Amino acid sequence: MTDAHDTAADRSLRTTGGAPPDDGGSSATEAPTLLLEPREGIPPVITDEAALAEAVAAFAAGSGPLAVDAERASGYRYGQRAYLVQLRREGAGSALIDPVACPDLSGLGEALSGVEWVLHAATQDLPCLREIGMVPTRLFDTELAGRLAGFPRVGLGAMVENVLGFVLEKGHSAVDWSTRPLPEPWLRYAALDVELLVDLRDALEKELDRQGKLDWARQEFDAIASAPPPEPRKDPWRRTSGMHKVRRRRQMAVVRELWQTRDRIARRRDVSPGKVLSDAAIVEAALALPANLHALAALNGFGQRVGRRQLEQWQAAVDRAKALSEAQLPQPGQPVTGPPPPRAWADKDPAAAARLSAARAGVSALAERLNMPPENLITPDTVRRVCWEPPKGVSAEAVASALTGYGARAWQVEQVTPVLVAALASAGA
Repeated sequence: MTDAHDTAADRSLRTTGGAPPDDGGSSATEAPTLLLEPREGIPPVITDEAALAEAVAAFAAGSGPLAVDAERASGYRYGQRAYLVQLRREGAGSALIDPVACPDLSGLGEALSGVEWVLHAATQDLPCLREIGMVPTRLFDTELAGRLAGFPRVGLGAMVENVLGFVLEKGHSAVDWSTRPLPEPWLRYAALDVELLVDLRDALEKELDRQGKLDWARQEFDAIASAPPPEPRKDPWRRTSGMHKVRRRRQMAVVRELWQTRDRIARRRDVSPGKVLSDAAIVEAALALPANLHALAALNGFGQRVGRRQLEQWQAAVDRAKALSEAQLPQPGQPVTGPPPPRAWADKDPAAAARLSAARAGVSALAERLNMPPENLITPDTVRRVCWEPPKGVSAEAVASALTGYGARAWQVEQVTPVLVAALASAGA
């Protein structure tokens, strides 16, 4: 370990630029240090079963938490699969694993079961890690910890700089990680992403403990680790950017047909759907309802670089939508299972609107006192549901039961219940 890394491990919480705006810690005036190389150098990329078996044994024999990161090829490839997995643990050093060459990492996941995994923005990486057999039973999310501790900037680079005093080079975050072989500068960047992750975890744990929030954070981490995989999104075509411009059901059918055609092509070619056809082009075609190839080619997104064969497949999708019967057309909106949009409350239920206004104000004030974002104190959807259909008999027990039923953690129920009881009572619930 270099002197610089010794410093990182021993340094108390810094407050330069991005630390919680309270009286914690002493202000550090030294300039941050640019971290250029992993402490043991760039590890070789693991691409075969023999090297993977050695890594599994080494990491299983290591000690302390496991730093984990994954790189995807968002915007380049179809889906959100992992194209590189980075690990670091005391006693094992760092490892870079190619999950294309080694697609089954379940043995590694099982060997590290029970170990605390440290991730930054865990919910972003857990789906792609789950696909290759890596599922933590315990975790520490450094981004979420930063939010709960009151840091205004919670990106990994900002947190490492403001907490540990080191600058990470972040120039390769949006590259095509499906590239093979991966260039050395990219591998250096990837290795550095886990270099100080455990150091950051340790510093944040101390800060959360100082603020009396460590148990809250642990409840949040447990909730993430135990959450089941999300259900597939219903009618994903409805999330096409610019969909708000599409009003008529026939036009919606065109969006659906074009979206589904694009998705099939993108999946087959393993490219990002946006590289096949842009959302803007889909909406443009839906609004215009082109009658033939000539009309389609005149629209934005279907110009000179689109070949005739491609134009024919897009026009065929438009024609399929135009040929649907009225009964086959999509409905204007998705079935709503929860409250209506808040902007409609004043007309639909003025009393509910008053409850929501009081609740939002109360939650915001409490979040400010606790020095954390309101959405981390309690989800806005939970507040809306309680205010739209308040429990019968506004009592602390009834409100706490409602919050628990909507998935709030025990610490959230304890903090938010008095605020919501007061808001519901003030609005006459």
